[in-house]
Amino acid sequence: MSADLAKGLHEEEKDIAKGLQEETDYSYDKVPVEKRNMGWFSVTNITFGIATAIFYFQMGSVMALQFGAMNAIISAIYAIVIAGVLGTVIAYLSAKSGMNVNLMSRQGFGYIGASLTSLIYASNFIMYCAFEGMILVSAVHAFFPEIPLWLLIVVFGSIVIPLNWFGIKQLDKLQKWSLPIFFIFLITIIIVAAMMPSQYAGQFWTYMPEGVQIGGTALLLCIGMQHGIMGLTALIASDYARFLKPKDIKLGSIMIGFIPQIFCFGIMGLLGIWFGVRLAESNPGIYIVTILGLGGVLFTMLTQLRINVTNIYSASLSLSNFFENVFHFKPDRRFWVVVAGVVSIALMLGGILDYLGSAMIFQGVLLMAWAAILVTDALIVKKLLKVGPKEYEARQEKLYKWNPTGVLPLIVSSVLGTIAALGFMGTFLQNTATFFAAVLASLLTIAIAIYTKGSYYSKESVKTSVKRQKERKSQYTQESTN
Repeated sequence: MSADLAKGLHEEEKDIAKGLQEETDYSYDKVPVEKRNMGWFSVTNITFGIATAIFYFQMGSVMALQFGAMNAIISAIYAIVIAGVLGTVIAYLSAKSGMNVNLMSRQGFGYIGASLTSLIYASNFIMYCAFEGMILVSAVHAFFPEIPLWLLIVVFGSIVIPLNWFGIKQLDKLQKWSLPIFFIFLITIIIVAAMMPSQYAGQFWTYMPEGVQIGGTALLLCIGMQHGIMGLTALIASDYARFLKPKDIKLGSIMIGFIPQIFCFGIMGLLGIWFGVRLAESNPGIYIVTILGLGGVLFTMLTQLRINVTNIYSASLSLSNFFENVFHFKPDRRFWVVVAGVVSIALMLGGILDYLGSAMIFQGVLLMAWAAILVTDALIVKKLLKVGPKEYEARQEKLYKWNPTGVLPLIVSSVLGTIAALGFMGTFLQNTATFFAAVLASLLTIAIAIYTKGSYYSKESVKTSVKRQKERKSQYTQESTN
């Protein structure tokens, strides 16, 4: 009897281990249909971990104090619309294919070419993890100045690692129980801040620094800062939408793609503008503690852990793809969770917040170009022009190493977009570098797809194309003979 019990327990342990493995992986291939079992509410809830980040407070505060509140508000509306549309399309493609953007890119870029996007993606998430982590560290240090900064960085940078150990199911549970607490804190902070005397005498939306006007360069600079995060929020939807139940795809894609954008750019961004103008401070790690004291520290801790577990999760998936594609190195996803966490800590220790503005602009160029290529490839190249296979393929043996349809537009648009961002193409393109890069990437994708006739999407498609050409040639010869 005891032997049977021991055997049963052993089998149960194996089943649990297998279940955890299934929950945490799918870094290298699409999620099987039978594992796409999460409802739209659960997946949208996970993406709210991104939307509730205090980083959006900081974005709103910085833009309002530097470029004026109304310019910041207009740029937020622009961000909601563009990121919402991109996010909805990408979430839909991900849910239909069971793949995230890293895997979907393998076909359009080639499996080595897609490594470029995976590395860009991973570096962005690690960088944002460091940004978010520093906001938390600033809040705790403001309340407990006797604790060394380096110690706070190491402690709070390490916490997200175990919180990410068991994959998407763990993220779902963490976000569900913490969301009500987040809203209680948020409402409390708003009420307390409203009762405090404002540092600005007028209505917050009328605040404008001396010499700045609504529109023009100031608005373009705000939009440029929004671009730095817009591409990321649209692309990140794919990491979670791939687990959607098939029956929830249409509604779920809209909810995942649009609702978090409304909250992060609209509500959180607007509150950031209000807090920044009212308290004359751009760092939420400081003004939230000023408003709520120890409660502000706890609120900051909650929000930053919510966002950073999603940052580390997406970074681990991207690192898995990059090293598997390029070096055939395939450790468990947990290995990359640790790597991403350690690199994030190193960036925080190196003072990453000092480079926030520049990082936002250059990240925006790369990510928006990539998002534009993905959407153009799916909606125009494949659907409208019918070039290339309809179904996404991620298996290396069926793909070429490089597909110029995706790689060339990404390289050309990123290089020219960066040159424009540095000011070498004039003031207008400097302030619209991300938009310029995205449009250029889209046009080049269409042109190269037509020129190559979709020959590099998959080895099978080329064989099929060659076979059809031979058949047509043979048929033409026979008709000519007759």
